Amino acid sequence: MIQPEGTVMAEVLLFHHVVGLTDGVRAFADALRAAGHTVHTPDLFEGRTFGSLPEGMEYVRSVGFGEIAERGAREAEKLPAELVYAGFSLGVVPAQRLAQTRPGAKGAVFFDSALPVAEFGTWPHGLPVQVHANERDEFYLEDAEAAKGLVAEGAELFLYDGDQHLFADSSLPSYDEKAATLATERVLEFLARS
Repeated sequence: MIQPEGTVMAEVLLFHHVVGLTDGVRAFADALRAAGHTVHTPDLFEGRTFGSLPEGMEYVRSVGFGEIAERGAREAEKLPAELVYAGFSLGVVPAQRLAQTRPGAKGAVFFDSALPVAEFGTWPHGLPVQVHANERDEFYLEDAEAAKGLVAEGAELFLYDGDQHLFADSSLPSYDEKAATLATERVLEFLARS
């Protein structure tokens, strides 16, 4: 997708999910880069990837959710403040925390998850946010009320027909090409106006 002349490109800090920094997360980042955006994809698992969600969760529990969020905050400190924070599932934890607490945020994009706004205080006035999820994903359904809370703050909520978690990661069996393509188009439109 070619951006119109004069369009300001976004700088995105994209956090991976519980399986790790997979080729599918990298491919999503590359799709954003191909449109002219700068995308940072830190590895919060220090080189580890896992074969399943439960294996990844076992690692996260051993390290602690707080430490994962802190690793994300340390990565953000290396970058300018004017970022769009994005995350897939577990990656929503540091992304949402930073979007709500680090001054200068330009926007937020959350896949497969959302946290209650009160978790990190209040939602910054006028900060745009998108949430993308499969409507019957059991993990998203646990977060559906939190997503509705974001909608009350002005979020765009996009639900896709399906039940797979991590539907936009092309390297996983849960990948849904049709939904992922549409979600990517919507994210690119969002970034073009962020």
